[in-house]
Amino acid sequence: MDAQGRGRADDIDPADQWVLNPDTGEYELRLAPSAAQSSVPGPRGSGGRGTAGRGGAARTGRTAPARRSGAAAPDDDAPSPRRRTGAPAEAAAGRRGRRPVQKKAKGKKVLVWTGGTLAFVLIGASGAAYLYYEHLNNNITSVSDDGAGTGGFSKDRAINILLIGTDKRTGKGNEGYGDKDSAGHADTTLVLHVSKDRSNATVLSIPRDLITDIPDCPTTQEDGSEKVIPGKQRTRFNNSLGQEDRTPSCTMRTITELTGLKMDHFMVADFNAVKTLTSAVGGVDVCLAKDIKDPDSKLDLPKGEHTIEGEEALAFVRTRHSVGFGGDLSRIELQQQFLGSMMRKLKSNDTLTSPGKMIKLAEAGTKALTVDSQISTIKKLADLGGELGKFDTKNLTFATVPVVDNPAEKIKATVVLKEPQAQQLFAMVRDDVSLTEVKQEKKKEKAAEAARLKGTKAPASEVRVRILNGGAVAGSAQETLSWLQVQEGVTKSENAGNAEQPLAKTTLEYGPDEADQARRLAEIMGLSGAALKPGKSVTNSQGVPAMTLTLGKDFEGAGVPLTTPKKVPEDVQKATADKVECAK
Repeated sequence: MDAQGRGRADDIDPADQWVLNPDTGEYELRLAPSAAQSSVPGPRGSGGRGTAGRGGAARTGRTAPARRSGAAAPDDDAPSPRRRTGAPAEAAAGRRGRRPVQKKAKGKKVLVWTGGTLAFVLIGASGAAYLYYEHLNNNITSVSDDGAGTGGFSKDRAINILLIGTDKRTGKGNEGYGDKDSAGHADTTLVLHVSKDRSNATVLSIPRDLITDIPDCPTTQEDGSEKVIPGKQRTRFNNSLGQEDRTPSCTMRTITELTGLKMDHFMVADFNAVKTLTSAVGGVDVCLAKDIKDPDSKLDLPKGEHTIEGEEALAFVRTRHSVGFGGDLSRIELQQQFLGSMMRKLKSNDTLTSPGKMIKLAEAGTKALTVDSQISTIKKLADLGGELGKFDTKNLTFATVPVVDNPAEKIKATVVLKEPQAQQLFAMVRDDVSLTEVKQEKKKEKAAEAARLKGTKAPASEVRVRILNGGAVAGSAQETLSWLQVQEGVTKSENAGNAEQPLAKTTLEYGPDEADQARRLAEIMGLSGAALKPGKSVTNSQGVPAMTLTLGKDFEGAGVPLTTPKKVPEDVQKATADKVECAK
């Protein structure tokens, strides 16, 4: 813990300052009688963290509020440090700190606080954040998302978070890693998708050597002005960060262009994040199927199970020449095993019921990561963590985007998307389809959707439907009308103009007596059972009942099926976070 300027507090273990109140089940701050300092630790160093950011990103420095003796200036995002959520007023002086007596029930409270994650690496930190709010707020470094994201996650929809590991050299002890004078790259990129009902999550690993297009990136400069960094065609994905002054918002835009997924937030970690976070949690368990001695990453481990942290953990996630085929794709599998193991460790009772570990995680996590400005306070991070922690690790699936060697190269150094498997995988994630079997309630819902497609189908000539444009490109309703009437024989159809509200997904609403018509139109258009909405019919221009087809933002053109694949393509590499697999 940073105790600069705190006098005798240098000798105090942070965990000893927080004691469990058995009557409330919450932690209370206990200070020794001689403690005259603020109840909240001071900021790191002498103030804000400056503007030079990791990965070439401009940072938003947070300057510590002015303090008086024993009190902190108010913060709009945080309760008074002398009266926090879950922490009653300071106990009377004279009661020395002691380690709390553990109770089983407390684990649940901590789990709610931590939310299970700040993506993977910040699991646990969000809960401990409430323990000393203002200090942790000063730890956080944030960068603008430059309008590339959604504006922030919402509790009533799925969540998408971009996680970037940069190879930029920052921090003491990292001289031997990365490119010496490079601004850094998007060396490791993960897209975390958490389902709308929070029952499951998917992590997509994006190969750094994937050839793709980087779009133009409007970027906020240090002086507040905006600069548009020109895009680049057919280049490595990892150039979306750091190169030509690109910030994480450029990587966000590249991901959206590539997958069709709009990101809510991003988090950027450098080499130090792996070292400090693994040490804070007490090490991560990994397994090797063979001896590995890699002079490049400095990993030297015999086969078998190991608990690694610090420099050794960093070497593990960076090694690639000694595993699999010796390339980046083999390293991705190793990293997925590592993250799954770290997830299990962070959500274990051993971590969640340890105040010492929770506080160390809070310190390490808030110092190690750069986040977007939409989640630049502990309160916002904690709210996000609360949503991310709701899924079970057995329903967290890691999948690598399907790729093949670049056919344009004689010496294979890059990869391109493997089609159609890549697009099928992207569609599944966009449409919130779990890559694992989930709880029974979800199965019942899917069964009900599938049942809507079963049964008799009316002739196309008897299908009566009004077509609305609810977010598709202009002209889509008329295009669909012409296609249905001329090519598919749905002559009792009409263009009803624009919908009152835009929709993310195309829907077909129909009355109780129109189910057979709905099934026929679903077959013609390639609609899934989820797109069919039993409801009521409306009166069309001829004064007779008709269904309503609303073309959403997912509509890609007349005749293009809207059915989401139900099974992961066979050659997609995937694994779940609850299983231990030895790296080969």
